[in-house]
Amino acid sequence: MFGSKQKKIVSLEQAAGGLQAQVNQLNAYLQQIGGLDYVQVRQEIDRMRAELAGLHQAQASERQAHQNVLAAERQAQEQSLALQKKGFEQGLAQLRAELAATQATLVPFNDELLFQEAGVFRYHHPLENSEAYKRELDRVQDAMKQMIKDKTAVIGSSNFTFNGSSREGAKMVADWCKLMLRSYNAEAENSLRVMKAGSVDAAKKRLVRAAEAIEKLGKMLSIEIDDRYEALRMRELELMADYLQKKQEEKENERAERERLREEAKAQAEFRRELEKLEKERKHLENVRQALLAKGDLAAAEELQSELDKVVSGIEGVHQREANIRAGYVYVISNLGAFGPKMVKIGMTRRLHPEERVLELGDASVPFRYDTHILHYSADAVSLETKLHQELSGRRVNRVNMRREFFYATPEEVRELLKMHSGQMLEYVLEPEAAEYRQSVAS
Repeated sequence: MFGSKQKKIVSLEQAAGGLQAQVNQLNAYLQQIGGLDYVQVRQEIDRMRAELAGLHQAQASERQAHQNVLAAERQAQEQSLALQKKGFEQGLAQLRAELAATQATLVPFNDELLFQEAGVFRYHHPLENSEAYKRELDRVQDAMKQMIKDKTAVIGSSNFTFNGSSREGAKMVADWCKLMLRSYNAEAENSLRVMKAGSVDAAKKRLVRAAEAIEKLGKMLSIEIDDRYEALRMRELELMADYLQKKQEEKENERAERERLREEAKAQAEFRRELEKLEKERKHLENVRQALLAKGDLAAAEELQSELDKVVSGIEGVHQREANIRAGYVYVISNLGAFGPKMVKIGMTRRLHPEERVLELGDASVPFRYDTHILHYSADAVSLETKLHQELSGRRVNRVNMRREFFYATPEEVRELLKMHSGQMLEYVLEPEAAEYRQSVAS
């Protein structure tokens, strides 16, 4: 009991000590504010609040000033970037202009100049044949010779003086005109020597640059190529390109005609051999039939007459084939080892045995023999072949020489086209045998 009371006394003393400390703290604060009355205390509080508001306002002003500085720096950076971008754009535009000017002065030697749109050469001056182009070339060259003779091809200043002498000045201008004309003609003649059907644009650009160089070098003497002479030279280049192209076409036509005549001769030889064979067989059957009739064996003679009729029908068929130059076989062949799986050749032959024509095509010009996919007989094989070529015109391998009968197609696609036409399909093979190619790969 005594112990618990003692603890309470200690606790009360501690609480009293705490209260005394608070009293002492309050007394110290009262001594600090002295004898200020209530009004003075409120004034002091207001002063401190005003001072605090001033501090806040100064802080806000400083923050705003900092933001203004950052905005000004950012605006300056944006303006600098805009000026740099503008400079880059101007530089890029200048470079593009220089590139375009450089490309305009370049001389293209690409063979693609031979082709336009569908890949067919377009004549500048369409004429009937190469002889007509030659005559026109001669006429143009005669006109150029006349201008050179009249000294009007290149013209220069007529009032130039040298060492105070108009005579010496005229002689100097004439000499320079001769020199410049010789240089211009040398460039033109060189262009003609190396001319190809597709390089006419390049040659014309070279000639234009030559004229510009001459006029630049002869500027002091007012020397320039006469427009009429320059036009004649340009026409000469165009006619030469057309002439070369026409000569090439004529050679190709002659080669194709020779090939056609050879093929026709082989077909005619086949017809003759077949007729000789059938005629010999007909005579033999007729002799046997007459012998049977002489013996009185009418039944055997009648049976033999049936075979004789077939032979006679065969002879008539060969005569019809020989007379109808449009009848024949349309063939579809491929060469897996040479051209891959998606290319076929579509041609036509009048041979009685079209396989022989296919064997001839697989000569030493290709590494492997052709495989036959389709043999299609038609009384008008020429028209049928033409229709197939037209329907597959967009898939031609060679779009310049129409006699190259190769197409990017499969045998199945050609077969679907043939279904739209009448005729007897003697042979159809889906997959090429390509025996030589497969054995070569395997070995």
